[in-house]
Amino acid sequence: MMSNPNQLNVVGHLEEMRSRLIRTFVAFLISMAAAFLYVRDIYDWLLRGMDQKLVVLGPSDVVWVYVMISGIVAITVTIPVAAYQIWKFVQPAVSPQAQRAAILFIPALSLLFLLGISFGYFILFPMVLHFMMEMAADDFTTMYTVQKYFTFMIHMTVPFGLLFEMPAIVMFLTKLGLLNPVKLAKARKMAYFILVIVAVTITPPDILSDIIVIVPLFLLYEISITISKMVYRKQLKLQNNVSAES
Repeated sequence: MMSNPNQLNVVGHLEEMRSRLIRTFVAFLISMAAAFLYVRDIYDWLLRGMDQKLVVLGPSDVVWVYVMISGIVAITVTIPVAAYQIWKFVQPAVSPQAQRAAILFIPALSLLFLLGISFGYFILFPMVLHFMMEMAADDFTTMYTVQKYFTFMIHMTVPFGLLFEMPAIVMFLTKLGLLNPVKLAKARKMAYFILVIVAVTITPPDILSDIIVIVPLFLLYEISITISKMVYRKQLKLQNNVSAES
């Protein structure tokens, strides 16, 4: 008895998805292992501006912070691999115009993630940390545990690496026809509301930190709308040229 061709097609897609997920996971593990070899050097670089050593409350804290540092480095390295694997999975169903856009999409994801991490680490994190230290200077003796310090650092950096991906994702979804500037403009109020919630969630409970985070997120959304407009107009122009030729 012959199997249903649709069922065979679904099974084939699932097998391919599993294969690409495994490749991405293997790339993550290899990157994490490589980062772990140099994790003490990375740790020293991240703490180069600290005047005091961080406090360890238990042996597991040391393992935790080294694993976290290695994991974040591995995520940064794996993003282009994951983007490539996703692209190869959806490529057969994508138009030639969208395929050309992927050439820019994959490196753009990595660059924007690095920009987001850099914004969080070099601008937001020291600013908020200094603000917190100034608040505690007169009334408290500050002593940071390694786990609390790096948890705070991760909250100030990693979310921005992900949020800074917004323009590239919007560009690609517009190319695929899933988004357009009209939809993005109509969703502006809701998007701003969600971004405010995200900003308040990932920052310490003070208005200064919230403002420092909210403003770049709003700018990212507006940049995403502008990019979507450019891509959308180019697509309309190509469609009009094709219609005129036919």
